[in-house]
Amino acid sequence: MNAIIFRELKSFFGSPIGYLVIAIFLLLNGLFLWVFEGDYNILNSGFADLSPFFTLAPWILIFLIPAVTMRSFSDEKKQGTLELLLTKPLSIWEIVNGKFFGSIILIIIAIIPTFLYVYVISSLGMPEGNIDLGSTMGSYFGLLFLISAYSAIGIFTSTLSENQIVAFILSVFLCFIFYFAFDSLAVYLPSMENVVAALGMNNHFKSMSRGVIDTRDILYFVSLTILFLSFTVFKLKSLKS
Repeated sequence: MNAIIFRELKSFFGSPIGYLVIAIFLLLNGLFLWVFEGDYNILNSGFADLSPFFTLAPWILIFLIPAVTMRSFSDEKKQGTLELLLTKPLSIWEIVNGKFFGSIILIIIAIIPTFLYVYVISSLGMPEGNIDLGSTMGSYFGLLFLISAYSAIGIFTSTLSENQIVAFILSVFLCFIFYFAFDSLAVYLPSMENVVAALGMNNHFKSMSRGVIDTRDILYFVSLTILFLSFTVFKLKSLKS
């Protein structure tokens, strides 16, 4: 599996993809949080917290992660190397996990520089250091699980077509459905509002952002990630046979 992870990372950083993903993520966040006027501008909010970043990041990642994962298996299918990959002395789970963790590591590398925001906001606080670290760390923890779920969905959709654009669109659509659609649907079902909202990522991500790590939130993201990775394995087994 490690060989697949290194192969993926080498592929990312051996081409502009890895650098573009990191640059775009940091640039968009930087512009919205520190430059552009609006609800996401931290300097105009008057509060020493990173909540605008954690509101914005899932929406940026909903496009960036599919852009990273769209080539995972669709490119292998297009180039005719998928059959060769499946004949290697690795289980299908190891191949899928290698692709999965390779994508996650790239996104984590893009997230790491944002820890600078924590230092800056802490320095700007009145008094200095006046920042809710519990909520901030909980939000970063939740963001890690959100990245895992997005990546698993993206890896799965990359098995559905050899066309990377199709895989990208399907991934964005599914990520959008799981992140946003259930909250909207819950509004129209007041008698089941809590149950329906609990099916969406946003509900669990917001719960973690409060700084309280609930096992129900962790189980939700872990289950969703495993579900889509299992779909990926099932799809690859059907292609192999």
